[in-house]
Amino acid sequence: MANRKFPATQHGSRSPNLKTIRWMFAGSFLALAISGSPATAESLAPDQLAFFEKKIRPVLSSKCYKCHSAESEKLKGGLLVDSREGIRAGGDTGHAVVPGDVAGSLLIKAISWTDKELQMPPKEQLPAEVVADFQKWVKMGAPDPREGKAPLAKHGIDLEKGRQHWAFQLPKKSAPPAVKNKSWPRTDLDKFVLAAMEPKGLKPVTDADPAALIRRLYFDIIGLPPATEVVEGFVRDCNAARGKTQAAIEKIVDQLLASPQFGEKWGRHWLDVARYAESCGKENNIIYPYAWRYRDYVIQAFNDDKPYDRFIKEQVAGDLLKYKDDTDRADLQIATGYLAIGPKSQNTRDKSQFTMDVADEQIDTVTSGLMGMTVACARCHDHKFDPIPTKDYYALAGIFISTENRYGTPLFVQNNNPSELIALPANARVTDPDPLPPVQLALLKQTYEQAKRARDAVLNDPKEQKNGYTRLTTDLSVIRSTIQIAIDEAMLDHMDENGKQRKLAMGVKDRFYGRDARVLQLIDNFLDRRLSLAARRVGSCR
Repeated sequence: MANRKFPATQHGSRSPNLKTIRWMFAGSFLALAISGSPATAESLAPDQLAFFEKKIRPVLSSKCYKCHSAESEKLKGGLLVDSREGIRAGGDTGHAVVPGDVAGSLLIKAISWTDKELQMPPKEQLPAEVVADFQKWVKMGAPDPREGKAPLAKHGIDLEKGRQHWAFQLPKKSAPPAVKNKSWPRTDLDKFVLAAMEPKGLKPVTDADPAALIRRLYFDIIGLPPATEVVEGFVRDCNAARGKTQAAIEKIVDQLLASPQFGEKWGRHWLDVARYAESCGKENNIIYPYAWRYRDYVIQAFNDDKPYDRFIKEQVAGDLLKYKDDTDRADLQIATGYLAIGPKSQNTRDKSQFTMDVADEQIDTVTSGLMGMTVACARCHDHKFDPIPTKDYYALAGIFISTENRYGTPLFVQNNNPSELIALPANARVTDPDPLPPVQLALLKQTYEQAKRARDAVLNDPKEQKNGYTRLTTDLSVIRSTIQIAIDEAMLDHMDENGKQRKLAMGVKDRFYGRDARVLQLIDNFLDRRLSLAARRVGSCR
């Protein structure tokens, strides 16, 4: 059978641009540049060191270590307080100590017994003067001479051991096994299959007859059955070759691989991995008007034999890659629709919650689809089954939070998180939707004006003005008019006055664009020094 070829292009053989990689890590590691080094015993002022040793360490040792140290028989709450790193990192519920921030330090809240759900030690309340000492300690920056990493609890998750699992090791080339039947294998892969069959007394089945074979080829490659005349022609070709069907097979396979249905058949498998849908789902199923551009990009990528590594880079960082012309630039922007699509709770009122939920969904999609791992579990705690600590999750989250998502849903009732679309270059050669027919364009404008008049009647009503426009939020007809206005405005904004659609797409943009050049240079210089560290942290599971 003819092999599917992946041509060596300028994209497929080149390593990622280092500056692109630096920018991807910028959101996660910028904080390292301003955090400073942790205090050591030598760097602490004598009075700070004395305060910790006399007032803080004895209380931690006598009241906390039994349940919150590496020597605990059963670690409680995932919290280790027997090291500086452990007490600052905190446990399952958050940071135990935040230097300088008493209110943000859960340890202070716990020992103060101000919350019935969080009281430590659980069986006795510490004296007020001891609580005051801990508050003073946090205010002075929580000086702590205990150096080194937090020791691993006896029953904790051994991340380093987990990274030794075979799934995280680089693959190694294996020699094909020896087999008894020398005539059947045509490739090394056949030898591996046969080596597993022979010890069990199994034999390969005979070759399929030409009629069955061509049906299998059609269904496997393009997902459609062959026409009757195609089957008959293939059978004649095979019979004419006196049983030697290889040439006939190669001919039909090449024809199928060159057909547009190939990309449609196999592209849908990637679209499943990319959780492709044309609406946001969740509580309010709002339409994504330009999701189809990403779908067409995936299909075309398969039909163009785009190398897999390039295919991935374009979807994750297409807006940061170099482009040849406006058409290439548009293609890269459309590719980032991979990050922009996906389920979203558009009605969420808390903007921070919405931002984190979108980033979490993106992390889950990228890691599950590319690594086969549920990294999103580490949003709340170190992963229970795979060597993924929470700090690596938030290193990734920093990258996605620094990304602006454009999915194109308008602002209206129950959509508190609207978004624009990406404007593609005007000269880009991309598929343009058919213009809206004049009759439909006129109808759209008519419904828009009617909805505006209905809403304006309420806005201009003195009685409603006096009552604070209560009907805007309580009258169903007014709510419908408001939603209709938002939808119609978005549709009209997507086209010119003649109904011709503008070149728009879903996608993402890096939030660093447009920043002060001096700031960007500082970040770039910093990342030059931290690049290897970044690769180790984010790629810790390779």
